[in-house]
Amino acid sequence: MKKRKKSRSHKCECQDCSQHPHSHQAQEHKAINRVVATFDEKSRRRFVGLLALQLGRGGLERAHEITGLSRTTIRVGRAEVRRTDRRPRVRRAGGGRMALKKSGLKSWKS
Repeated sequence: MKKRKKSRSHKCECQDCSQHPHSHQAQEHKAINRVVATFDEKSRRRFVGLLALQLGRGGLERAHEITGLSRTTIRVGRAEVRRTDRRPRVRRAGGGRMALKKSGLKSWKS
């Protein structure tokens, strides 16, 4: 049996967490990193992109300090969040089975 690697959460490197490791903000950053550690790559990118958008000006740099993700990854996630389609479709249009065509011949029910 293979041992699974534990996904470790990133330790926030922001100045507030360094100076006051038990503050409310430090606890929030730890919680964010615990959640981010459970996501797959796509979800992680989009979640941190959303976080950067919510933080406003300087949010990209702040999200980088909190999560440790690269700035380019956060930029891509931020762009994905901005352009997400608001239609509730799970699949793209045209996906799925083709519609049945009715034949013109009468079947055996005559």
